[in-house]
Amino acid sequence: MKASSRKVKPDLHDPALYFNRELSQLDFNFRVLAQAQDPSIPLLERLRYLCISCTNLDEFFEIRAGSLQHAEHLGLQPGPDGRSHATVLQQIHERAAELVKAQYANFDTELRPALHAEGIRLLQRTQWSPEQTEWLRKYFREQIMPVLSPIALDPSHPFPRILNKALNVVVVLRGRDAFGRQGHLAIVRAPRSLSRIIQIPDLADEGGQSFVFLSSVLSEFVDELFPGLKVKGAYQFRVTRNSELIVDEEEVDNLAHALRDELIGRGYLKAVRLELAESCPPEIERFLLQNFELTENAVYRISGPVNLNRVVQVYDLIRDRPDLKFQPMIPRQMEEESMFRRVAAGDVLLHHPFDAFTPVVDLIREAAEDPDVLAIKQTLYRTGKDSTIVEHLIQAARNGKDVTVVVELRARFDEEANLGLADRMQEAGVQVVYGVVGYKTHAKMLLIVRREGKGLRRYVHLGTGNYHSSTARLYTDFGLITCNKDIGEDVSRTFQQISGMASAIKLKRLLLSPFTLHSGLLARIERETEHARKGKPAHVIAKMNALNEPDVVRALYTASQAGVKIDLIVRGACTLRPGVPGVSENIRVRSIVGRFLEHHRVYWFANDGDPEIFCSSADWLERNLLRRVETCFPILDPVLAKRVYDEALANYLEDNTQAWDLQEDGEYLHLQPTDGQAPHSAQLSLLERIDGPVSVT
Repeated sequence: MKASSRKVKPDLHDPALYFNRELSQLDFNFRVLAQAQDPSIPLLERLRYLCISCTNLDEFFEIRAGSLQHAEHLGLQPGPDGRSHATVLQQIHERAAELVKAQYANFDTELRPALHAEGIRLLQRTQWSPEQTEWLRKYFREQIMPVLSPIALDPSHPFPRILNKALNVVVVLRGRDAFGRQGHLAIVRAPRSLSRIIQIPDLADEGGQSFVFLSSVLSEFVDELFPGLKVKGAYQFRVTRNSELIVDEEEVDNLAHALRDELIGRGYLKAVRLELAESCPPEIERFLLQNFELTENAVYRISGPVNLNRVVQVYDLIRDRPDLKFQPMIPRQMEEESMFRRVAAGDVLLHHPFDAFTPVVDLIREAAEDPDVLAIKQTLYRTGKDSTIVEHLIQAARNGKDVTVVVELRARFDEEANLGLADRMQEAGVQVVYGVVGYKTHAKMLLIVRREGKGLRRYVHLGTGNYHSSTARLYTDFGLITCNKDIGEDVSRTFQQISGMASAIKLKRLLLSPFTLHSGLLARIERETEHARKGKPAHVIAKMNALNEPDVVRALYTASQAGVKIDLIVRGACTLRPGVPGVSENIRVRSIVGRFLEHHRVYWFANDGDPEIFCSSADWLERNLLRRVETCFPILDPVLAKRVYDEALANYLEDNTQAWDLQEDGEYLHLQPTDGQAPHSAQLSLLERIDGPVSVT
């Protein structure tokens, strides 16, 4: 019997076809750090990128590593990549150690010397002049020492509770104090009320500006806190804790009250990382690990200030050096007119930050004052403090409008702010809804019901980003304002489903997670697959922040095998492995890292010459597609659809300066223009469309 010559069909569940989500997310920070290493970027912007990579790493440990520890403790199954949680935690330690080493090398050997050459001196303790030392000693005694509370460690003073990410100094003491107690160890916590960066007056009239870290001042003068005792050593440390709040919503009567209780203890949840001065003796390290219940693979030895991310304050303190920062951007503004009249004439597309966020705020303001507006409904996920939008919603309620706001209390790190906003709005008469039990409301929707003539018209804003004026200047996002009848009815039904209790609803235009978005994506990928099998051109282009949903990944693999061309622009974590022969050789994945944080989600399907294009609040992650309330909306106006395609897809696929191509082995290759190829930056090309060409600097 002859052996079959048929090829064995690849197993699309094979763990080798999937990257690990956590490690992929961690690698994103190397691409952010590359911005800090790029000499073509303005110097203070490079410093800011360094700090972003540091704060990103903090959040990675607070959320991703913390959740992984939790999963290991519960014995949960590993992800599609098949690696055990313990294995991933060890690999995280190894990769994060590389990142930390690269961060401090960038600061010590590149940025600090370059800033010094520009008259911006970030001084180490060995560089203080006698005059500066005396000034800092006086500053310590007058401004810092009065708010310090050193804690001796002895039988009556056990190891204190250490707050998440707080800067501390462990002090080794010798001798006896005034009460006859034998000195051993003490903990000094840096005051949270004081700036972590101290600016020193120009005592020598050298010109320029000098700064020191608060941690350096603490370490230098800590002996003044312990008169009569000998300080044998002082070592900075910082502990990072799991910050993921876990509330069993089905077991609590009041989610708001439960979250308030959880927030009280968030800063003292389980430790996941210990940053420690490189010079700290091993016995002190073991002592700290024991108290934080950590293992050795949670320690990161630091050759510099452990709060390096705080140096970002220098960026804000230097106001007279525009040459060291990006050229200011003034976004496009719409002509001043009634937003209702403007939208009634045709859909409005906003591409932030290149288009101002003002029209969205103006629409809500106008609705609050317009006597013909009957009702306003909106979702709020992140809004920021002192939100103008919230003020307009409150005014609308006071003006007699029916205002309903879906506030997502579980917006990570914004829980406390959202609780406060919810309280304020309720006091003003706004009906506040806390979303759906078990599903975060991540959708970005605004619905305004207005009486026009003898009927009612619905005006809708749908977005890929939050209703947050500050992030709208920093993140790339799309917003659509429309009075399309079908979309208006869909959004109205969606609000009814969120605020009330109803069975699944059928929508005409929108795809809604957790009901139809996942299946809708799979159906469209499968449609492209069938077109390819019939010999027709087939193409999928999608832009998002992250990708890990296994069914979507397998559908993309199947489409690639059928010959579908697939271009993915994924900023952060991507578990799909491109370029695997027989599986994904038709898939290309790239990441863009630039001046603005890439945030919009856009999906395009060729559809045999009748393309569909959608914008969405959802990434292709399990949580977004299956465990959140998300919207995905079509761009129906052909002119606006072409604009979305040109600006967010074709433009980004042409980028050869800020793009990183994901390789089959998991490495990212930073693209550079080839011989004869003109450099193209997607973000810079969009900036140039505002008011003409701009330079990188």
